[in-house]
Amino acid sequence: MTTQARKQKGAQRAEHKFFNPQGAEVKTRDEAFASMQQDVGAEAATTTCKLTLHNGQITFALEVLYNPNTYPHVVTGGQITSGICGAPWDITSGFIGESLRLDAKRAGQGSCASTLTIVGEYQNPPAFRGTYGFDGATSSFKHTTRYEC
Repeated sequence: MTTQARKQKGAQRAEHKFFNPQGAEVKTRDEAFASMQQDVGAEAATTTCKLTLHNGQITFALEVLYNPNTYPHVVTGGQITSGICGAPWDITSGFIGESLRLDAKRAGQGSCASTLTIVGEYQNPPAFRGTYGFDGATSSFKHTTRYEC
């Protein structure tokens, strides 16, 4: 081993600094990851994205809550706020990834369908092309849903 190699090897043994997820310096590696373990609870991380479903002259405005730490992203809630009979509708489940699936139930008033299912495949520019239907159907109407996050 050359002198230079010994110096480089010794340089790697220099004191290592550890940081927690917020960027604060901590003393040990275990301490750095301990806060992550404590913060993980029954509620998953949630973020919001906006989608706009287009079908000819009809446009639905969707606000979707999903877990960004999963893929495909698991939908945890949200609402369809306008453009649909009986709005608002509560988004109850689904996923967003290479494909899209959103299930919703009517929360508003009116003599409208009671459930909605939207399915689609990802395309560029960021959008999903597919179909949707009411009360158990998924292929009644074609749509393009733009991703606006």
